[in-house]
Amino acid sequence: MKINILTLFPEFFISPLNTSILKRAIESNLIEVNIINIRDFCTDKHKRADDSPFGGGCGMVMKAEPIFSSIKSIENFSNIRRIFTCPTGKKYTQTVAEELAKENELIILCGHYEGVDQRIRDNLITDEYSIGDYVLTGGETASLAIIESIARLIPNVLGNEDSAKQDSFSDGLLDCPHYTRPSEFNGWKVPDILLSGNHQKIEEWRLKEKFKITLIKRPELIDKYVFNKKSKMIFETAKKEI
Repeated sequence: MKINILTLFPEFFISPLNTSILKRAIESNLIEVNIINIRDFCTDKHKRADDSPFGGGCGMVMKAEPIFSSIKSIENFSNIRRIFTCPTGKKYTQTVAEELAKENELIILCGHYEGVDQRIRDNLITDEYSIGDYVLTGGETASLAIIESIARLIPNVLGNEDSAKQDSFSDGLLDCPHYTRPSEFNGWKVPDILLSGNHQKIEEWRLKEKFKITLIKRPELIDKYVFNKKSKMIFETAKKEI
């Protein structure tokens, strides 16, 4: 997959893209990240990418011309999904990440100041997403969250392909607790079931714990969960144990 990032601050991505999973994915050519500096497409000598809003008001607005030119610089841009991160966008979820991970190429526009000229959003953006009900200084942080959520879903990026499948939200539930060696530390013990070697019982325990954690922390997620006969029985047990 190729991800094009349009930003006023390309240096923001230097460290994150050279760390951990993203670094490995890029070095393995599983992901290509193309960072485009919007200021390179400003035509005035000061490389000014923003201006005051029509109608007055506080703050500045990112100009349409350099954004338009930076998007057009990407080959076949009209056939690529063009994402804008903003507070007014659709809520970004694991389901959206799974959908985007199937694309061959993406364009992500990072906004700043009071936002971007609405004509860009109306005519060039195909998807608008918000990563939460709060406001950030710029879209770089949000775009990085999107990139990482997509990257871990691409085959061979993670060391264990089942890891992504077991993440929170992948099955509509929050994830269960995890433990590792030693089996007892500071008097705190790992649940006996995890040491039993009975994989069927372990999976049932994990699902039960997922139900319990989700019921306590995000009960609204249960409404969308698709039950079968077995999971319904485990769910009822989880409710009794809370």
